[in-house]
Amino acid sequence: MAGPSREIAAVRLAVRRALSAGRREHRILVACSGGADSLALAAAARFVAPRLGLGYGLVTVDHGLQAGSAERAAAIAAWAGVAGFDPVRAVSADVTGRPGGPEAAARAARYEALCKAAHDCGAPTVLLGHTLDDQAETVFLALARGGGPRGLAGMPSVRAIDGVTFVRPLLGLPRAVVRAAARDAGRPPWEDPHNVDPSFARARVRAALPVLVDALGPGLVANLARSAALAAQDNAALDEAAEAAAARARADEGLRIDVLAGLPAAVRTRVLRRFAAEAGANALSQRHVAALDALVTGWRGQGPVSLPGGVLVCRRERHLSRVDPVRS
Repeated sequence: MAGPSREIAAVRLAVRRALSAGRREHRILVACSGGADSLALAAAARFVAPRLGLGYGLVTVDHGLQAGSAERAAAIAAWAGVAGFDPVRAVSADVTGRPGGPEAAARAARYEALCKAAHDCGAPTVLLGHTLDDQAETVFLALARGGGPRGLAGMPSVRAIDGVTFVRPLLGLPRAVVRAAARDAGRPPWEDPHNVDPSFARARVRAALPVLVDALGPGLVANLARSAALAAQDNAALDEAAEAAAARARADEGLRIDVLAGLPAAVRTRVLRRFAAEAGANALSQRHVAALDALVTGWRGQGPVSLPGGVLVCRRERHLSRVDPVRS
């Protein structure tokens, strides 16, 4: 009896390594859109998880952005139930009224829905099907938008959100390998029309990358992903330095200007981002961070900086402090 194809074996090995690398609880969830990448991931998890003593479930998210999306989610859930996944959830994500463009809104709504499903199912680990090509596209988008080291680090292989650990086992595998492995899933993959819709930035990058590969060589995708890994290492070191610096700068009144002024810019801006997030301001742009930094390094008596979420920050004598907008 013939064994699995090389592609199927590669995806199974990647999933096994990811699930063996950290402590996993008794159950995992696979996030599955019905596309080839997530179907390949689901098929591999179905093979690997029981051999590691893990239960395995599946969650599919309906963003409500396309005709027939609810029916498609129901069909994926029905297939998963027959395939032995337990529990199975088809959940909705509300993208309306969220900040950012449509891609950012859909992403935020999706993670919110996935976190809720994971908590409801008692599955603290969720597997995502992003590939090496997805990582390269993310890095390229960050370059095009002038992103800093955090953007250039791309997608982390492991990330915790709201008590849920998201794991991307396939980040080291080319999309072509993963899609070839999807033939083992027992279900035809769904091709998301958004993936080729030029109104979406990622779709335009996906169309452009083959042209760049032809011009710069076949190693481009892997090299972009390698750059992301190197940037992630630098980010981890800078984040650690910023955590220590934030502890030194913290005071009852806010953050001490003298400590902030003595920090390297890469560390200081991380401290400022952390301070803003703790005050309730999320989704900061570079413009917001630059305005906060100017209160430290370019002080000329300017007024409070307005941040997302209605947060105001000002300089008061020797401290950066949050301002109560009611009394300001």
